[in-house]
Amino acid sequence: MSPFTTPTPPPAHPPAADFGPVACVYDALAGLAFGGALRRAQRATLVAGLPPGPAPRVLVLGGGAGWVLHEIWRQRPRAQVLYLEVSGAMLARTRARLRRHPAPAGATVELRQGTEADLRPNEQFDAVVTFFVLDCFTEAALPGALARLHAAHAPGAPWLVTDFRPARRGWRRWLLWAMYRFFGLTVGLRAQRLPPWPQGLAALGWRPGWHRYFFGGAVVGLVLQKPGLLPVQIAPGTAP
Repeated sequence: MSPFTTPTPPPAHPPAADFGPVACVYDALAGLAFGGALRRAQRATLVAGLPPGPAPRVLVLGGGAGWVLHEIWRQRPRAQVLYLEVSGAMLARTRARLRRHPAPAGATVELRQGTEADLRPNEQFDAVVTFFVLDCFTEAALPGALARLHAAHAPGAPWLVTDFRPARRGWRRWLLWAMYRFFGLTVGLRAQRLPPWPQGLAALGWRPGWHRYFFGGAVVGLVLQKPGLLPVQIAPGTAP
């Protein structure tokens, strides 16, 4: 399958945010603010959580400019990826990246503009990847988004999450405050604070089989499974 799909109309459902206005500097900003911590967190979560098998079908929601695609293929060279991203500018950068560094032989990727609400009926995946996505939802929108992603899991499929942790005080609280103010001004992010995504996942029955903290405990990588299912490969978590 070609990585270059027919252009699609803008998503019918309003997104949590469109990071297109900062697409050209987003990765640089993340590197400036966090060094390599965010990418280390994503790499570690993929290593711990991608399911076995030569060609798992993987949903990546909100992957940005496409960096994570080649990390997935590094681990699973024939992975079949649906790349669901709301920003047309981010998708354009992903296409450019794929022109420079094509998918490996046997791998496929569909680039689709949209949100989790634009998943098609009965689409299910062997793994769902949400890296720095759940923090973008308002508290009101979070339950519906989690329910749609929950329904997209094939039986036994893990949910890979890397995101910011809730913080009530200290420097982590001020970090979250600054990020929400910045992205509220630059990209119109409607969320003004971190939604209770850990509680939302727990309410749907998801439990961590693996976890690890990064950037002084501000960021967590999680591989989540439903109880009673065989776990994916597990590495010991480390406390902040």
